[in-house]
Amino acid sequence: MISVCGEESFGTGSIHIREKDGMWAALAWLSILAGRKMSVEEIVQDHWRVYGRHYYSRHDYENLSTEQGKSVMATVGKCVEGGSPMPSLKGDKVAQCFDFSYKDPVTGDVAEKQGYVFLTEHGSRIIFRLSGTGSSGATIRIYLERYDPEVIDADTADMLEPLVELAITVSDIMSISGRTGPTVIT
Repeated sequence: MISVCGEESFGTGSIHIREKDGMWAALAWLSILAGRKMSVEEIVQDHWRVYGRHYYSRHDYENLSTEQGKSVMATVGKCVEGGSPMPSLKGDKVAQCFDFSYKDPVTGDVAEKQGYVFLTEHGSRIIFRLSGTGSSGATIRIYLERYDPEVIDADTADMLEPLVELAITVSDIMSISGRTGPTVIT
């Protein structure tokens, strides 16, 4: 058996190869399947029974104008800076929100203003990022995550609905973009 790990943003050859995280994921799963001799569903269900489940989704609003993308991020930024009231969340409260940066552990380079993070008292989070990797214009990516140690068989959309509502309210993305929903949900 061969164990391989990797991350999409580093080069695996003599040049940088973009968007290869799918390849890394496939190799990792092949390694796990070979070692556990179980189906993917059995492995995942077993993991959830022991550790609980993280419900995760990403909502992409693609092909926004640059102005719309900046406006959405500015609106979210007002909440982070305390300039707008924080909406309530069904059964949970936003405990912390901040503008995040990333420090490369190898080079020490710091990438500032990478997006906004909202953390709830129960450990859920929403991340807003303005991405330049879409096909054209601006793309707002909204990452939604909720952990539940007991409820492991619920529908992801149902479990994340309160976070989606908060994200829509905080960002005002529907009125700014003129859209009724995301372009892509993963």
